[in-house]
Amino acid sequence: MPLARRALLTALAAGPAGAAVACAPTGGTTADGAPGGEPGGADAATAAARRLLPRHWSQITFRTEGERDTFRVSGRTGRITVSGDTPATRLTGLNWYLRHVAYADINWAGEQTGSLPRDLPGLDGTVTRRAGVPHRFALNDTNDGYTGAYLDWAYWERELDVLALHGYNEILVYAGADALYHRLFQEFGYEDEELRAWIPGPAHQPWWLLQNLSGFPHPVSRQLLDARAALGRRIVDRVRELGMTPVLPGYFGTVPPGFAERNQGARTIPQGRWMGLARPDWLDPRTDEFARVADAFYRVQGEMFGPSTLYKMDLLHEGGDPGDVPVGEAAKGVERALHKARPGAVWVILGWQRNPPRAIVDAVDKRYMLVVDGLSDRFPTVTDREADWGDTPYAFGSIWNFGGHTALGANTPDWAELYEKWRTKDGSRLRGIALMPEAADNNPAAFALFSELAWREGELDLKKWFSEWAHARYGARDPHAEAAWDVLRRTAYGTTRADRWSEAADGLFGARPSLKAVRAASWSPKQLRYDPAEFESALVELLRVRPELRKSSAYRLDLLDVARQALSNRSRVLLPDIRKAYDTKDAARLDRLADTWLSLMDLLDRLLATDSRHLLGRWVADARSWGATAEEREQLAYDNLSLLTVWGTRAGADAGLRDYANREWAGLVGGLYRLRWSTYFTELKAALREGREPKETDWFALEDRWTRDPGPLPTRPTGDTYELATLVRDRLAAIS
Repeated sequence: MPLARRALLTALAAGPAGAAVACAPTGGTTADGAPGGEPGGADAATAAARRLLPRHWSQITFRTEGERDTFRVSGRTGRITVSGDTPATRLTGLNWYLRHVAYADINWAGEQTGSLPRDLPGLDGTVTRRAGVPHRFALNDTNDGYTGAYLDWAYWERELDVLALHGYNEILVYAGADALYHRLFQEFGYEDEELRAWIPGPAHQPWWLLQNLSGFPHPVSRQLLDARAALGRRIVDRVRELGMTPVLPGYFGTVPPGFAERNQGARTIPQGRWMGLARPDWLDPRTDEFARVADAFYRVQGEMFGPSTLYKMDLLHEGGDPGDVPVGEAAKGVERALHKARPGAVWVILGWQRNPPRAIVDAVDKRYMLVVDGLSDRFPTVTDREADWGDTPYAFGSIWNFGGHTALGANTPDWAELYEKWRTKDGSRLRGIALMPEAADNNPAAFALFSELAWREGELDLKKWFSEWAHARYGARDPHAEAAWDVLRRTAYGTTRADRWSEAADGLFGARPSLKAVRAASWSPKQLRYDPAEFESALVELLRVRPELRKSSAYRLDLLDVARQALSNRSRVLLPDIRKAYDTKDAARLDRLADTWLSLMDLLDRLLATDSRHLLGRWVADARSWGATAEEREQLAYDNLSLLTVWGTRAGADAGLRDYANREWAGLVGGLYRLRWSTYFTELKAALREGREPKETDWFALEDRWTRDPGPLPTRPTGDTYELATLVRDRLAAIS
């Protein structure tokens, strides 16, 4: 068993589940104020600084003082003082200092600290900042799937440090919920084996927790449940230690099959199927049996992970069926059970499509509900959330990627225009921000900018912000860096919700082959939202950044991302030409253009292979590392990899889920995606040569077969990012 997993199991075995949890108070304020959370240990900020700044941490003194959600920074050269009410607030102050005084950047995607001088620079006077909203919520329900269900403590330790550094104080934690449900329902007549068959693999568990599916693709093992429980406990411990609040899953009625037959008085409503997969049944929240299960749920959860003041629940998500249960009465039952177990806790609910309906928000005590809005920067019809949700407190949110697409972009002009306007208007119920891309660790500029919204006041000048970003991101002023980021500001990060999208268009290299393809994922934008030729000039400028500023992972990651996006955008320029060649029966031109297409895919795969974060082999190896046997390792690999390809069953793939989480990663571009397009072009050429229609290909069969046996996938990067990005620039210029 890998050492990381063995360590987790050792921690679990050290005592009864939850024994080491430093519990947050069960009481709390309403959604209008910050929930009562553990203030954290006095040395937690120092410990994080030591992890993040190993050469400079001793020059920083943290003090526990000041008003809530307020930091102060002062000091002279080599002796910096940061004060705040919690470790997370103090770390937010440290981040402000790094960005605006020391010109360094620590981000969830790349960092630059190598340009820091031996002695940290001092400040003139004291800088004070206070958060304008009490709730700074981070992570989407789907994050545990699309970012990586098989990431270990080394990943989570840094991720939590970075989220604290960027001002967040409420972190969604789903790890270990599978072990919670497994333990819970053994109290209600279920055996270990049948529960493990009901619980899906870790990569698909977010949708099980949303009551969308169950039992896919393989039963989970006891050792896997134990390891995930230990990891979940470690995550919530650290969240509390940093002075943040873990947002835990609440109980809203999910039960295994046959629950009513085994528990007298229970009443369940079948939920049918979702994308070809069986949804869990729903226990009527009005009943005494629901209250009994909920009471046990919160008790077991408290024993395993400690209590919280924030619980995430979405009733009847994406097509759930209430049957004959009035939705308002159901909401009251869910709320009643929550407050019985956790008096004063806040129900966190997603603002998405028609959720939450007025039937829910009108039924509950609005003081104890917080809507994390996923549509703040998407639909132009969203203008009055106070009216939509009947004055329920809400957080301004963004979902700038779906499925973890690698595309660059975000609607930053909407953030600049709307957030402060909505926050300060008369009668505003805006009480937070909600960082909710479906997968984390991408679009570092968007992450930094969105995170700052809660800590600034007044007009946001995006031209100035991106100029300052380039300075801190690379450690010094550089005209080419500033020019590159000004291009990116106007293109990928200059889009708005006018076309009803919050995410950038994905590339066509990842699409199921078709001459009419306009997107890879079924629900992504059909066209680019900016001029691709203008975007390419950002690559030219980034390559001109002076050599001493090219050493950081921040620069290398940005260069790779811009070169990748420039190549990806060309797929949208090239495919119409290929279609024209086929339609006009120009076989020679079709051959030439198809070869160009595949050569660009090969170049893209080589570029991506220069960075470990863009390796499909790493994704698969992460999953295999959690398995105790050869069989389990292969099952977990399929669980993780299928999420990026077929997603689930053939029915789900046909309904639109396949390629939902498409990525431009080495091994995926050069593997499945190239296999599909080369197969397609071969058939197109044969059909043209033989004067017939192309034969249909069973793409699902090809995709699922490849997913089960992708062949060798490198786990270590190869090549030099700068050299490959230069090749990309020259290749694109040559075919323009």
